[in-house]
Amino acid sequence: MGREFELKFSASAASFAALGKQWDDFTVISMETTYFDTEDCALSARHITLRQRMENGVSVCTVKTPDGSHGRGEWELEAADIEAAIPMLCKLGAPEELLELTKNGLVVSCGARFTRRAKLLSSPKGAVELALDEGVLLGGGKELPLREVEIELKSGPEELAESYAKALAEMFQLTPESRSKFARAQKLAKGD
Repeated sequence: MGREFELKFSASAASFAALGKQWDDFTVISMETTYFDTEDCALSARHITLRQRMENGVSVCTVKTPDGSHGRGEWELEAADIEAAIPMLCKLGAPEELLELTKNGLVVSCGARFTRRAKLLSSPKGAVELALDEGVLLGGGKELPLREVEIELKSGPEELAESYAKALAEMFQLTPESRSKFARAQKLAKGD
Protein backbone atom coordinates (compact mmCIF):
# COMPACT_ATOMS: atom_id res chain seq x y z
CA MET A 1 0.00 0.00 0.00
CA GLY A 2 1.12 3.54 -0.65
CA ARG A 3 1.13 5.53 2.55
CA GLU A 4 1.34 9.24 3.16
CA PHE A 5 2.27 10.72 6.54
CA GLU A 6 2.09 14.49 6.80
CA LEU A 7 1.42 17.26 9.27
CA LYS A 8 -0.32 20.47 8.21
CA PHE A 9 -0.25 23.97 9.66
CA SER A 10 -1.84 27.32 8.92
CA ALA A 11 0.39 30.38 9.10
CA SER A 12 0.05 34.14 9.27
CA ALA A 13 1.33 36.08 6.28
CA ALA A 14 4.39 37.18 8.28
CA SER A 15 5.23 33.67 9.49
CA PHE A 16 4.70 32.23 6.01
CA ALA A 17 7.05 34.83 4.50
CA ALA A 18 9.70 34.27 7.19
CA LEU A 19 9.59 30.51 6.65
CA GLY A 20 9.95 31.02 2.91
CA LYS A 21 13.09 33.10 3.46
CA GLN A 22 14.72 30.37 5.58
CA TRP A 23 15.80 28.51 2.40
CA ASP A 24 16.45 29.86 -1.08
CA ASP A 25 16.22 26.84 -3.35
CA PHE A 26 12.56 25.77 -3.31
CA THR A 27 11.07 23.91 -6.25
CA VAL A 28 8.02 25.88 -7.44
CA ILE A 29 4.96 23.96 -8.65
CA SER A 30 1.73 25.50 -9.95
CA MET A 31 -1.18 23.30 -8.83
CA GLU A 32 -4.82 23.19 -9.93
CA THR A 33 -6.80 20.51 -8.14
CA THR A 34 -10.25 19.13 -8.90
CA TYR A 35 -11.85 16.82 -6.34
CA PHE A 36 -14.46 14.29 -7.46
CA ASP A 37 -17.23 12.33 -5.77
CA THR A 38 -20.23 10.30 -6.87
CA GLU A 39 -23.67 11.88 -7.22
CA ASP A 40 -24.71 10.32 -3.88
CA CYS A 41 -21.41 11.32 -2.15
CA ALA A 42 -20.40 7.67 -1.63
CA LEU A 43 -16.68 8.51 -1.65
CA SER A 44 -16.76 11.30 0.91
CA ALA A 45 -19.09 9.20 3.11
CA ARG A 46 -16.24 6.65 3.27
CA HIS A 47 -13.58 9.36 3.69
CA ILE A 48 -12.10 8.52 0.28
CA THR A 49 -10.56 11.43 -1.60
CA LEU A 50 -10.33 11.25 -5.39
CA ARG A 51 -8.58 14.07 -7.18
CA GLN A 52 -7.02 15.13 -10.45
CA ARG A 53 -4.28 17.71 -10.09
CA MET A 54 -2.42 19.62 -12.75
CA GLU A 55 1.16 20.01 -11.49
CA ASN A 56 3.00 22.44 -13.77
CA GLY A 57 0.77 21.20 -16.59
CA VAL A 58 1.10 17.45 -15.84
CA SER A 59 -2.12 15.63 -14.87
CA VAL A 60 -1.73 13.46 -11.75
CA CYS A 61 -4.68 11.38 -10.50
CA THR A 62 -4.73 10.36 -6.83
CA VAL A 63 -6.88 8.39 -4.40
CA LYS A 64 -6.45 8.72 -0.63
CA THR A 65 -8.03 6.60 2.10
CA PRO A 66 -8.10 6.90 5.92
CA ASP A 67 -5.12 5.40 7.78
CA GLY A 68 -4.64 6.89 11.24
CA SER A 69 -4.47 10.43 12.58
CA HIS A 70 -1.79 11.91 10.29
CA GLY A 71 -1.38 9.02 7.84
CA ARG A 72 -3.42 8.05 4.81
CA GLY A 73 -3.35 5.40 2.14
CA GLU A 74 -2.27 7.11 -1.08
CA TRP A 75 -1.90 5.95 -4.68
CA GLU A 76 -1.21 8.20 -7.65
CA LEU A 77 -0.21 8.12 -11.28
CA GLU A 78 0.03 10.38 -14.30
CA ALA A 79 -3.21 10.10 -16.31
CA ALA A 80 -5.20 12.50 -18.45
CA ASP A 81 -8.64 11.27 -17.35
CA ILE A 82 -9.78 10.59 -13.77
CA GLU A 83 -12.32 7.88 -14.69
CA ALA A 84 -9.79 6.02 -16.83
CA ALA A 85 -7.27 6.29 -13.97
CA ILE A 86 -9.45 4.50 -11.40
CA PRO A 87 -8.79 0.90 -12.61
CA MET A 88 -5.07 1.69 -12.83
CA LEU A 89 -5.08 3.13 -9.29
CA CYS A 90 -6.75 -0.08 -8.06
CA LYS A 91 -4.03 -2.13 -9.76
CA LEU A 92 -1.50 -0.10 -7.77
CA GLY A 93 -3.27 -1.11 -4.55
CA ALA A 94 -6.13 1.37 -4.06
CA PRO A 95 -9.26 -0.31 -2.64
CA GLU A 96 -11.14 -2.38 -5.25
CA GLU A 97 -14.44 -1.00 -3.90
CA LEU A 98 -13.56 2.19 -5.79
CA LEU A 99 -14.52 0.45 -9.06
CA GLU A 100 -18.01 -0.37 -7.77
CA LEU A 101 -18.53 2.99 -6.07
CA THR A 102 -17.67 4.99 -9.20
CA LYS A 103 -19.30 2.77 -11.87
CA ASN A 104 -22.15 5.27 -12.42
CA GLY A 105 -19.78 8.19 -12.96
CA LEU A 106 -18.32 11.11 -11.08
CA VAL A 107 -19.21 14.73 -10.38
CA VAL A 108 -16.93 17.63 -9.49
CA SER A 109 -17.09 18.26 -5.75
CA CYS A 110 -14.73 21.20 -5.16
CA GLY A 111 -11.15 22.24 -5.85
CA ALA A 112 -8.06 24.27 -5.06
CA ARG A 113 -5.63 26.48 -6.99
CA PHE A 114 -2.28 27.27 -5.41
CA THR A 115 1.45 27.58 -5.79
CA ARG A 116 3.59 25.13 -3.89
CA ARG A 117 7.17 25.85 -2.90
CA ALA A 118 8.73 22.51 -1.93
CA LYS A 119 12.06 21.67 -0.32
CA LEU A 120 13.50 18.29 0.69
CA LEU A 121 15.07 18.41 4.16
CA SER A 122 17.42 15.50 4.86
CA SER A 123 19.02 14.14 8.01
CA PRO A 124 20.87 10.90 8.83
CA LYS A 125 17.51 9.46 9.99
CA GLY A 126 15.62 10.16 6.74
CA ALA A 127 13.97 13.00 4.84
CA VAL A 128 10.87 15.18 4.92
CA GLU A 129 9.41 17.51 2.34
CA LEU A 130 8.57 21.01 3.46
CA ALA A 131 5.78 22.44 1.30
CA LEU A 132 4.54 26.02 1.42
CA ASP A 133 1.14 26.24 -0.30
CA GLU A 134 -0.50 29.58 -1.08
CA GLY A 135 -3.60 30.20 -3.15
CA VAL A 136 -7.34 29.53 -2.83
CA LEU A 137 -9.75 26.71 -2.04
CA LEU A 138 -12.74 26.53 -4.41
CA GLY A 139 -16.27 25.35 -3.69
CA GLY A 140 -19.85 26.31 -4.45
CA GLY A 141 -18.74 29.23 -6.63
CA LYS A 142 -16.77 30.70 -3.71
CA GLU A 143 -13.09 31.07 -2.91
CA LEU A 144 -11.32 30.83 0.45
CA PRO A 145 -7.71 31.99 0.87
CA LEU A 146 -5.20 29.20 1.48
CA ARG A 147 -1.86 29.56 3.24
CA GLU A 148 -0.64 26.19 4.46
CA VAL A 149 2.62 24.59 5.56
CA GLU A 150 3.01 20.82 5.16
CA ILE A 151 5.69 18.51 6.50
CA GLU A 152 5.51 15.17 4.64
CA LEU A 153 7.62 12.17 5.57
CA LYS A 154 9.59 10.89 2.56
CA SER A 155 11.82 8.35 4.35
CA GLY A 156 12.57 7.33 7.91
CA PRO A 157 10.39 7.10 11.02
CA GLU A 158 7.25 9.17 11.62
CA GLU A 159 8.99 10.75 14.60
CA LEU A 160 11.33 12.52 12.16
CA ALA A 161 8.42 14.38 10.53
CA GLU A 162 6.94 15.11 13.94
CA SER A 163 10.27 16.51 15.14
CA TYR A 164 10.68 18.80 12.11
CA ALA A 165 7.05 19.90 12.39
CA LYS A 166 7.36 20.71 16.10
CA ALA A 167 10.54 22.72 15.59
CA LEU A 168 9.13 24.70 12.65
CA ALA A 169 5.80 25.30 14.42
CA GLU A 170 7.58 26.75 17.45
CA MET A 171 10.07 28.79 15.43
CA PHE A 172 7.49 30.30 13.04
CA GLN A 173 4.32 30.33 15.21
CA LEU A 174 2.43 27.84 13.03
CA THR A 175 -1.03 26.60 13.99
CA PRO A 176 -1.87 22.88 13.54
CA GLU A 177 -4.46 22.25 10.80
CA SER A 178 -6.33 18.96 11.20
CA ARG A 179 -8.48 19.26 8.07
CA SER A 180 -7.28 18.43 4.56
CA LYS A 181 -7.59 20.87 1.67
CA PHE A 182 -10.38 18.66 0.36
CA ALA A 183 -12.33 18.78 3.66
CA ARG A 184 -12.10 22.57 3.79
CA ALA A 185 -13.02 23.02 0.11
CA GLN A 186 -15.91 20.58 0.48
CA LYS A 187 -17.21 22.51 3.46
CA LEU A 188 -17.03 25.69 1.38
CA ALA A 189 -18.93 23.96 -1.46
CA LYS A 190 -21.68 22.90 0.96
CA GLY A 191 -21.96 26.42 2.33
CA ASP A 192 -21.03 25.37 5.88
